[in-house]
Amino acid sequence: MKKIIIGLLAVVLAASCLFGCSSKEESKEDTSLSEVKEKKELVLGLDASFPPMGFTDENQNIVGFDIDLAKEVAKRMGVKLKLQPINWDSKEQELDTGNIDCIWNGLTYSKDRSEVMLCSEPYMENHQVLVVPADSKIKSLDDVKNKSLGVQEGSTAADAVDKTDELKDAKIVLLPDNVQILNDLGNGCDAAVMDEVVAKYYTEQDEGKYKVLAADLATEDYVIGFRKGDKALCKEVEKQLKAMAEDGKMAEISKKWFGEDITTIK
Repeated sequence: MKKIIIGLLAVVLAASCLFGCSSKEESKEDTSLSEVKEKKELVLGLDASFPPMGFTDENQNIVGFDIDLAKEVAKRMGVKLKLQPINWDSKEQELDTGNIDCIWNGLTYSKDRSEVMLCSEPYMENHQVLVVPADSKIKSLDDVKNKSLGVQEGSTAADAVDKTDELKDAKIVLLPDNVQILNDLGNGCDAAVMDEVVAKYYTEQDEGKYKVLAADLATEDYVIGFRKGDKALCKEVEKQLKAMAEDGKMAEISKKWFGEDITTIK
């Protein structure tokens, strides 16, 4: 009798384990792509103040290079693109809570970010540079000692500043976005560190107002951020970007914003 009872218990335990393991496997199923296609909408998170990648223009429309790329990707996926402005310093939380499907707005790859989100293949290279008012006496990083230096909170610009010895004695001013940083440049901030694409865009838009110094603090790659388990959605977006690179659409969008094809995806 004991053997029969033990045998039955073993069968029950084995079945429970099998059911439990099966349930866990089912819970790990990646439905990210099917969910986006079912709701027919891809929600893109951005700070809306990062020209020329994604920003609000004078007509209060969100435009930019990343926006044009994302619109084309969404079109090819057969879904609509929804642009969702977010607090850039809380971007990981916005992603994790499901408020957005991806972060696509000049997002720089870093090891720390890759640990909290799934990063796509790089599609563009960027550099962190020093920006000063056009009439500034600052000529190099060494001249920023004891000066106020504006950087965006939660950005890789802030990371680059932390790793640059010449800037260790600068007075760091953390601000929410690059627009405010540039507004404060010369009126509160003596210099700023930001993405080269942003700096060049503003120096061209406001000719004679700002100056980009030849100081490459860091070379970076732009990527798209997804939730850790959303591999299917990430792969689909990467597939569409590669198709756009092959048929020339990506180069066309790049030339519209930068005058040349500076994308790196193949």
